[in-house]
Amino acid sequence: MKFQRATLIGGPTELPEVERVCEVTNLDDKVKVSYGAGYEHFSHSGEFDRRDGETLAVFTWSGRTRIAE
Repeated sequence: MKFQRATLIGGPTELPEVERVCEVTNLDDKVKVSYGAGYEHFSHSGEFDRRDGETLAVFTWSGRTRIAE
C-alpha cells in the first residue's frame, strides 16, 4: 500500500501543527481528525505543496462533526 504525505489547511487555529501533516492512502478519501468534542474533516483540494524537498497533497477543511454521546 502506497502512502502520500498530506498537509491539512484550515479548520480550528488551535489544531496543533503536528496534527496537520499526515499520511493518506487515497486522495479521494476525507481525512478525519479527532479534536475536542468532535472531528475535523479535510478533503483533497487537487493542490500539492512543496516543503523541504517533499511534495505534500493539500487537504482543506470541509467541516466538523460532533462525537455522538
